Amino acid sequence: MHERPEELRAALAAVPDEGWLADAVRRVGSQPAALPRLFAAAGRRCGRAELPDAPGWSADDAARVVLLTALPPGEATARVENLYRHGDAAEKRAVLRALPMLPIGDIAVPLLHDAIRTNDTRLVSAALGGYARHLDQPAWRQAVLKLVFMGVSLSVVDRLDERADDELRVMLAGLAAERQAAGRSMPADALALLERLTSAGADQDGQPVPSKEA
Repeated sequence: MHERPEELRAALAAVPDEGWLADAVRRVGSQPAALPRLFAAAGRRCGRAELPDAPGWSADDAARVVLLTALPPGEATARVENLYRHGDAAEKRAVLRALPMLPIGDIAVPLLHDAIRTNDTRLVSAALGGYARHLDQPAWRQAVLKLVFMGVSLSVVDRLDERADDELRVMLAGLAAERQAAGRSMPADALALLERLTSAGADQDGQPVPSKEA
């Protein structure tokens, strides 16, 4: 998965208006106040097609991320919330996907919480990317479970096997039991995760593995 600005920039070389993007990147670097207008225009100028050289990325997503990462040092912290709060769903998603590439610490965690509260699969998925390392463990578990409810592939979750713990196993087992009782199935990847957690659920002495708290 491409998660570095330079790789996304290279993948964008063939977009319909690459010259516009190159100029926009330069402008954002020297005039950060120009970012909101350029950010909103990225879909129209660069298109929304999937990028062959960056699987999982559309041109508008990648272009907006590249614009955000072109901000001068210290500017991103002040601008990501505004872009997210005032953007449409596509713009919000791009902000979320840019977060792990920005030098902002954990300042944008409230944006993850906002995205996870929505019923937009694009936003919930983006919230569980690399920046989700800043989510505490209870919030992270609930977000993973929400993806299962929504039928979204768990492949979007960063560090899934590393962070999955016994509490998540209990939650998944409860959901599986509920669905079985209702004659409904669990997504295959959620069942596979439950099986992995169940297999690893006890240490060599047969004692439960403690939950991982962030």
